Amino acid sequence: MMRSALLMLSLAAVSAVPVHATDVAQSIQDELPQVVAWRHDIHQHPELSNRETRTAALVAAQLKKLGLDVRTGIAHHGVVGVLKGSKPGPRLAIRADMDALPVTEETGLPFASAALGEYRGKSTGVMHACGHDAHTAMLLGVATVLAGMKQELPGEVMFVFQPAEEGAPAGEQGGAALMLKEGVFRDFAPDAVFAMHVISTLNVGTVALRPGPALSGADGFKLVVHGRQTHGAMPWNGVDPIVTAAQIVEQAQTIVSRRLDIGTLPAVLSFGIVEGGTRHNIVPDKVELQGTLRSFDPAMRQQAIDHLRGIAEHVAAANGATAELQIPMGDSYPVTVNDAALTARVRSSLVKAVGHAHVVEAPPAMPSEDFAYLAKEVPGVYFFVGATPAGQDAAKAAANHSPRFLMDEGALKVGMTSMLQAALDYLQAPATETDHQGQAAS
Repeated sequence: MMRSALLMLSLAAVSAVPVHATDVAQSIQDELPQVVAWRHDIHQHPELSNRETRTAALVAAQLKKLGLDVRTGIAHHGVVGVLKGSKPGPRLAIRADMDALPVTEETGLPFASAALGEYRGKSTGVMHACGHDAHTAMLLGVATVLAGMKQELPGEVMFVFQPAEEGAPAGEQGGAALMLKEGVFRDFAPDAVFAMHVISTLNVGTVALRPGPALSGADGFKLVVHGRQTHGAMPWNGVDPIVTAAQIVEQAQTIVSRRLDIGTLPAVLSFGIVEGGTRHNIVPDKVELQGTLRSFDPAMRQQAIDHLRGIAEHVAAANGATAELQIPMGDSYPVTVNDAALTARVRSSLVKAVGHAHVVEAPPAMPSEDFAYLAKEVPGVYFFVGATPAGQDAAKAAANHSPRFLMDEGALKVGMTSMLQAALDYLQAPATETDHQGQAAS
């Protein structure tokens, strides 16, 4: 857990907003037990993408309690709340994601999830293995603190609680793209959008960000290899799609390592699903493979797709089989790009919040985020909050999406402090630094 000195560092340099730093720090301290309680409750009751009914109801009830203008049912279960300050100022959107993952929890926490859900037609455990419970709880805490400052607050803030960041189920739409399609930024046109994410690769107390491309673009793909079914004792009478698929997977590993110039920008191609066959002694008719391509550059992305298609078709032909590549399959996320000028301002805010030594440069990260859609609409900044307990080797900690992912709850204070500092600094900026000066609340 973080020392109390970290809390007293928070918001110490906010001077243009007529609110004492000690008052804000005390508000964080006062709200922290409730934020922890929200996090425990949401963690114990996780919900898969596009199924976040209970979480959305909890969020909406709290935002209404704060007196915000609340809208629900956006992109199925999305919730937004708008806080109007008493003075003219910029408009800021802050996003948190609410959905959990089809993962069976193995943390042993007293508030561990025992929830079950259905994913790809199968029963599965459900867990907040990526920290979205913390994101939701922290943003509720930020909203509570800012609502208490309404009379001194310039501008307006939209708190965006997003469903389905992990991707909508097959055959459904969801997430940030659907929220935009349904007008989340239409009536409230923000000048900027912020988001944060807890991450296991950083220790608690450390935050990280980078200007420009921050998170890769993502394309899911499906590759179907068609052979000819036969008896397993007489494989020469058929065409084996399993052997063909194995050769394709092996050859595809050369795409990134040998065919793309990853000295300039990274890329990743991984297979996650291989399905085929119904019985041990039957060579099946087909094998289906699914995977993900991650990239930062459109030209490199296209090169990888062309190479994957070429390998699949030629290896299949050499075996007397055929191969069909579908890419993108389902959701395809663009690169998450942090606005350079805005990132510099947020970096200064984070230094105020946690100290210069605890703000580090994030490398380009291969995970993808549909926050990218929001950041394509308006300038955006996405930063990371360390989750691994101090003293532990973050490089060896259970990763996000692991059934053993653990978050030091000191990260809740750090995240709230960091986001509040960034928000207050942005809202109190001179009018010349913002694109839009909202009207004060009546």
